[in-house]
Amino acid sequence: MRRVIWIGTSRKNLREFSEEVRDEIGFALYHAEMDQPHSAIKPLKGLGGGVLEIIADDPGGTYRVVYVVRFANFLYVLHAFQKKSKTGGKTPLAEINLIRNRLALAEHDFRKRSLPHETQTH
Repeated sequence: MRRVIWIGTSRKNLREFSEEVRDEIGFALYHAEMDQPHSAIKPLKGLGGGVLEIIADDPGGTYRVVYVVRFANFLYVLHAFQKKSKTGGKTPLAEINLIRNRLALAEHDFRKRSLPHETQTH
């Protein structure tokens, strides 16, 4: 099972979605934590391997949660947002740039967590 780490406002943003969407995304995230497939999970192209998105719809629109699993034993949730455009499946550039910035934060956090703890000798 992977440990979930929320980056930036991703958790707060997810909590603003409808209950139906939160339930669907939560179930898909659980599958991701367990390294199990789920039909709502798709690769997000253009950001390298291990960056995935969960897509959920309700009458209010389409919602996405982007996460990364390229770091051993961790699942970093990078972004949660409502897709505003009604046409095409392409993620807007502003959202991609935010995801890239948060991916860099996740990489930094993972490196920090992976460093061996220094022990002091007296």
